Amino acid sequence: MSISHGINRGACADAPAPPTACSFDAEDWYRLARCWFPVMEAERVTGKPMPTMLLDQPLVLYRVDGAIVVARDACPHRGVPLSMGHAEAEGIRCAYHGLRFGAGGRCTEIPSQPDHPIPDRLHLQVYPAIERYGLVWTCLWPEAERAPDIPPMPHFGDTGFQHALCPCYPIDCFAGRQMEGFLDVAHFAWVHTTTFARADEREVPAYTVCATRNGFTANYLSTIANYPLESARRAPPGFIWRRQFDVHLPFAASLVLHFPEGGRAVILNIATPVSARRTHLFVPVSRNFDTDHPVEEMLAFNLRVFDEDRPLAEAQRPRNLPLDVRQEAHITADRSSLAYRRALAKQGYGRFFDD
Repeated sequence: MSISHGINRGACADAPAPPTACSFDAEDWYRLARCWFPVMEAERVTGKPMPTMLLDQPLVLYRVDGAIVVARDACPHRGVPLSMGHAEAEGIRCAYHGLRFGAGGRCTEIPSQPDHPIPDRLHLQVYPAIERYGLVWTCLWPEAERAPDIPPMPHFGDTGFQHALCPCYPIDCFAGRQMEGFLDVAHFAWVHTTTFARADEREVPAYTVCATRNGFTANYLSTIANYPLESARRAPPGFIWRRQFDVHLPFAASLVLHFPEGGRAVILNIATPVSARRTHLFVPVSRNFDTDHPVEEMLAFNLRVFDEDRPLAEAQRPRNLPLDVRQEAHITADRSSLAYRRALAKQGYGRFFDD
């Protein structure tokens, strides 16, 4: 979504306050609070209160009457995390004084005063919840006049495609650093030589980057295959592999891999900023070939790729993503990285945080 450079919080009665121990610069936190992020796999959300965090804000998720509730993980009474409580048929109970919270985060029972009316201040601070691609998405400061800005996943729901969802993958790095690594095509021959890349295929052919409404598209053509190295499969002689990246700011991008004989594999990379220095990576994947194979095969391969990337992402310094492109050196292969940093800066993001 496009966000103006100056967010006037004082003019917005519904503006949330950043968490007490916020790791982001305030202006960037308010911009990110307007964005939608996945926070948990939908199948994990049951009646039991489940904790997570988004932008340093502790959250609790639970399901009641089939609907998911996303709320601040603190009982309004005395601030005990509701994720310490337990599930009941009608909602969740706080572990401290037994207050019960049901649909919409409303307090429905105060055991110590059962005959008294329940004040509005005892209802939970809730956030919207949308299920898509097997994930629960939320936004800390939604705009009532705008539809949720959730990135599209190419071919999702198309006939002939097998879909799966990689388990939430935690990384101790900034979401922007993970995203830039996902877009980078020069590291294949150095980092992914145990999964799909070959050490002797180092050259990066020129590729194009084109701006879109909320990011950009990059088309990368090369001879680097995307079959697992241990596979006996090979592309026809002279086959050119196409990797199409579609970036959805601030921290999501889809990748469509064009395989021989019309095969397509899709990866939707979503880096959810738990804090400025910790990311939960959510990755729905799909393909229209080998659909008779178990999805676990597809998931295991992607997890191996993540494992190759993680040590580098966690070791990068500065841990921040410098949006001033003069702060780091660049090479021709960095077209996507430069486009990504410039697009974030154009939307008004600043330092994100001090390293």
